[in-house]
Amino acid sequence: MSAEHNHALPSTQNEKILWIAFALTTTFLIAEAAAGFFLNSLALLSDAAHMFTDSAALGIALAAVRIARKPADQYRTYGYHRFEILAATLNALLLFGVAIYILYEAWQRFRSPVEVQSVGMILIAILGLIINFISIRLLSAGKDSSLNLKGAYLEVWSDLIGSVGVILGGVIIYFTGWAWVDTVVAVGIGLWVLPRTWVLLKESLNLLLEGVPLGIDIEEVEKEILNQKGVVSLHDLHLWGITSGKNSLTAHILMDGTVESPMLIDTLQAKLSEKFSITHTTLQCETILCSQAEVCTFIDSKHALHEHDH
Repeated sequence: MSAEHNHALPSTQNEKILWIAFALTTTFLIAEAAAGFFLNSLALLSDAAHMFTDSAALGIALAAVRIARKPADQYRTYGYHRFEILAATLNALLLFGVAIYILYEAWQRFRSPVEVQSVGMILIAILGLIINFISIRLLSAGKDSSLNLKGAYLEVWSDLIGSVGVILGGVIIYFTGWAWVDTVVAVGIGLWVLPRTWVLLKESLNLLLEGVPLGIDIEEVEKEILNQKGVVSLHDLHLWGITSGKNSLTAHILMDGTVESPMLIDTLQAKLSEKFSITHTTLQCETILCSQAEVCTFIDSKHALHEHDH
């Protein structure tokens, strides 16, 4: 059984924003990594490592937007929208790896402290702060509509916090000579990143496992359907997300015969879309439970008659 559904394609505006942020971040990444090595600053190197994950995240996000725009075919009937969630998951794993690496390097620095050139460290971090601020302003508009874009946004946010930490650490080192502050800042950046990365990873895995989308209470959805006139009960209710903002639902609905199936389906589709942003629904209307009959006759959301074997 198939029906035509209109899935909105990823925004070209989002793609343009991603390209600008990617160019800014990658350019500064090269400069900051070189400065970190020459100035012997772990804080700068940790910030550069985060810049690397920012650049990788933005690159992956760009690839995901391009691939997700490909139309559905006979092998992938939902299209390629799920690739955006794979990209968000990969970004989260990248962040985990970088945070753990920085914590390891910090431990090595605590054991063997090194001299840090604070002035150069401060100047580079200020430039990084400006780049991060521009990128965040660009990405903030679309972060709530795309988990993929949200992953890139969180990457840049973490790096902005890192830049602030590096600046503060550089100022303290300049006035006190306490080189160990550089390592403390690096540890702080790593610990700040980890919990936010965990949240992103949980959201991504929930979608990959076809869990109920965050922000939707499935019990409320069930109540909304059961409260509709003509509905006796429902079963086989499934609710999942294809990607950010593309929620799907299927359910079997037992009717009492007081409302025609096409009218009932139209009403339920409108309510589910309005209240829960569920725009892709397949509703099977029954006058007898499927478990009580070998063959159930039902009408789907396009009002076409079908037979369903059990």
